Amino acid sequence: MRWDSRLKYIFLLPTVIWVLCFTMFPLFYSLRLSFFKVNINQPSVFLGFGNFVRAFRDPNVWNAARVTLTFVLVGVAIQLILGLLFALLFNRKLPARGVLRTIMTLPLFATPIGIGYMFITIFHEEGGFIRASLGSRIPWLSNPDWALVSVIMVEIWNWTPFVFIVLLAALQNIPEEYYEAARLESSSPWEMFRYITFPIIQPSIILVLILRMSEAFKVFDIPFALTSGGPGISTQTFSMLTFDTYRRFFDFGYGSALAYLLLLVVSVIVTMFFGRIRQAYR
Repeated sequence: MRWDSRLKYIFLLPTVIWVLCFTMFPLFYSLRLSFFKVNINQPSVFLGFGNFVRAFRDPNVWNAARVTLTFVLVGVAIQLILGLLFALLFNRKLPARGVLRTIMTLPLFATPIGIGYMFITIFHEEGGFIRASLGSRIPWLSNPDWALVSVIMVEIWNWTPFVFIVLLAALQNIPEEYYEAARLESSSPWEMFRYITFPIIQPSIILVLILRMSEAFKVFDIPFALTSGGPGISTQTFSMLTFDTYRRFFDFGYGSALAYLLLLVVSVIVTMFFGRIRQAYR
């Protein structure tokens, strides 16, 4: 083998080492931990699938699953609807359209932890911006239901611009000739959206759903910063429960089992949607 043909493997070596050390090793090591009861300064005890059975009997797990599922279904659905509406709006000729598009994308550049702490000053019931400007006495962060609504609202504000960017790019790739031909048959905007726009951008919509749902199932930073999972455990997502199992209780085996359950759920959902994308492109 000539030296120049070996050179490509030398350049790939740092990436391979990185993946093995920081991805594959933690992945398989945590899988091993999930079958053990691990206590600090004590020998590990093999439990088999005991940690997974415990998870299905744990009411905190079911509460975290309910909160996460509500967060995903409501949050992602509203993000998709708003992102599509904004994309349709900004695909038209508007005054200062470029500036407005730039403003729309600004939330994406803020760190989620910083966003969470920023919205504490907005939702605070005594000296917050909403209380000071609107006089609202809604218990945004102290009531369990309103706290979940607050977390979902912040997530929508943060990630709707991502949906908007992807769908706007998809809309701009539709040839104008399709609409010109359609106007000869019908002038209804709804019919043109139904029979031209939506079928063409459908793969992009499914792609956005995959990306947002897979990330929303793993959400941690905004609920952690905004409510810390409270009041009580009303906004504790599955990722936060897994984190607390590790950090507060040092139950590494059970925490690893919870992490793998979440990985399994996300993998199944992503696989289903990828199958739908393949069908859409056939």
